[in-house]
Amino acid sequence: MKRISLFGITACFALGLVACGDDGNSTNAANEVSSSSESITLESSSSDEITSGSASGNTTKIAYTLKPFKGPLPNPHKGFTLLTEGAWNFVPEFRYGPDKNGAWDLITYGSGYQRWDELNPGKGVYDWSVLEDLLNVLQEHGLGYALRVFPYSPWYITGNDTPTSEYDWTPDWVYEEGAKKDFAIFQDNGARAQVPRWDDPVYLKAAKDFATAMAEKYDGDPRLEYIDVRTFGEWGEWHVSHLDGSDMPPLKVQKELLDHYASVFKKTLLALPSDAYGEIYTYALSLGITKRDDGFIGIPGTADSLVRAYEAGLPTIAENIGSYERMLTFDDREYKKWTPERWVHEITTAHLTYYVLEQESDCGFKIYSEHKDLADSLTHVIGYNFMVQQAELLMVTGDKEATNTLNITVKNTGIAPCFFDIYMVAELVNGEGEVLEQLGKTIKVSKGTFKDEMVRDFTFANSVPARLTNVAALPGVSVALSIYESEEAFKSGKNPTVRFDNDGLQANNKLLLKP
Repeated sequence: MKRISLFGITACFALGLVACGDDGNSTNAANEVSSSSESITLESSSSDEITSGSASGNTTKIAYTLKPFKGPLPNPHKGFTLLTEGAWNFVPEFRYGPDKNGAWDLITYGSGYQRWDELNPGKGVYDWSVLEDLLNVLQEHGLGYALRVFPYSPWYITGNDTPTSEYDWTPDWVYEEGAKKDFAIFQDNGARAQVPRWDDPVYLKAAKDFATAMAEKYDGDPRLEYIDVRTFGEWGEWHVSHLDGSDMPPLKVQKELLDHYASVFKKTLLALPSDAYGEIYTYALSLGITKRDDGFIGIPGTADSLVRAYEAGLPTIAENIGSYERMLTFDDREYKKWTPERWVHEITTAHLTYYVLEQESDCGFKIYSEHKDLADSLTHVIGYNFMVQQAELLMVTGDKEATNTLNITVKNTGIAPCFFDIYMVAELVNGEGEVLEQLGKTIKVSKGTFKDEMVRDFTFANSVPARLTNVAALPGVSVALSIYESEEAFKSGKNPTVRFDNDGLQANNKLLLKP
C-alpha cells in the first residue's frame, strides 16, 4: 500500500481505533453495531459541510451522497458461472470465449467436469496436469472453479458396441482390483452398457482413496469455489434413472461416503448433487455439505428444496435443467417453461449464491444476448450485495487533539449471506487516490454473519495531537472504503477484491465517498 508522508510524520495516534495499520491484530468488532432497521434511505443527505464552535472545540460534519452502482457488479464467491471444461475455453478460436460472449463480464468462476479415470489412471497414481492448466488460466482471468469429477456418463452410449471407455469413467485399475460391474439397458436407445456396482467394497475404497488424494491436493485451494461429491450414478448425480438394471447403493453406504468426504475436506465447500433427496439430503446438511440442483427453472419445487440448505446456513447452488433453447420449448405440463419472470422468481426463492448459467456452451451467450439488462441486474441480487446507505465524517478540533470519526451504514441487499470473512477498511486519500493514511482499524466481519437484508453500522476513528497535522482536514482529502478477503491482502498493498454497490467505485475497486 502506497503511503504519502506529511512533514516527515504520519499521524498514527490512537483514540479507541488506530489511524494506521499495525502488525498486530487490528480487527475490532467492538466498533461495529448491527441493526435490522430498514429506515435508512438509498441516498444520504447531500448537505454542505457544517462547522460549529464550542468550549471543547470546533466540529466539522461531512455527509456523503450515496447512489447505487449502475451496470453489472460481479463479486467473488457468488454469482454466475459458465462452462469452462478446459484451458481451450480461453483460446481465441473458441466461438463463445471471453472476447466474443458478453456473459463472461458477469461471471466470477468457471465450472465443468473432469473424468475420474484421467485424474486417477493407476492405483495410487494421480495426474492433475490438465486440471492445473485449467485452474491456472482461470486464475489469470480472475476466476475460480467449481469441480465435478464424473465416474460415469451415459451421454456417450450410442449402441451395444460402444467402447466402455467412452462412457464408464471409473478407472480400469479399479475393475482389475476386483470391483464388480453390472450390465444395464440405457433407456434412451436400448443399448446394453457396463455400469459399476455402486456398493462394491473395492469400488468404494477406490472412491474414498481418490477423495483423500484430491483433498490432500486441493482442500483450501483458493482457486476452487466448491467440489461436487459425484461418486454414485449417472454423471455422479446420485441416480440411475436412465439405466435399467443398475441400483443406487443403500443409504448406509451413501452416508459413509459423505462421512469420508467431510472428514478429508476441512476447508473447501462440498456440494451434494441433484438427485440426492430425503434423508441423505438432511444428513449432508448435518455435515455442512450444501445442495446443488440441476433441475432449476424447469422442475417445479426445485427452488423450494434448495431453501433447506439456505436455512442451514449454507450457500445454495443451481443449474438450469437443460439448454436455454430446450427450456423455451417446455409447455408446463411436465416442466416449466423458461421466462424472465420465472428466472427472477426461482433465483430469489432459492436464495441462490451460485448459479451455473448453462448446460451447453452457447446457453449463457444466448441468454445474455436476449436479456442483457436483466442479467446485469441479477449480479446485484444473487448472493451477498453490500450497499453503503449512509456515511458521515465528524472532525472535532480541540486544544489538545483532533478526532475524526467516520460512521457508515451498510446493507446486504442481496438474497444470501456473505459466506466468507471480509475486512472493511477506511482510508484517507488525496486527489489522485493515493493513500495518505488509514482511518481507524480494519474491521473484520466473520463469514455467515452479514446476512441478507441485514443493516449494520460501522465506525472508524482516530485522534491526532494538536501539534501534528490532521490529514482528514486538509484540502482535497477524501475517504475511500474497501472490502478485502484477508487483512494480509490489505497490508501487502493489494487492491480489494469485493466491491460496494455504490457509485464512485474506482479502478482499484475502492469506493470514493463524495460530499
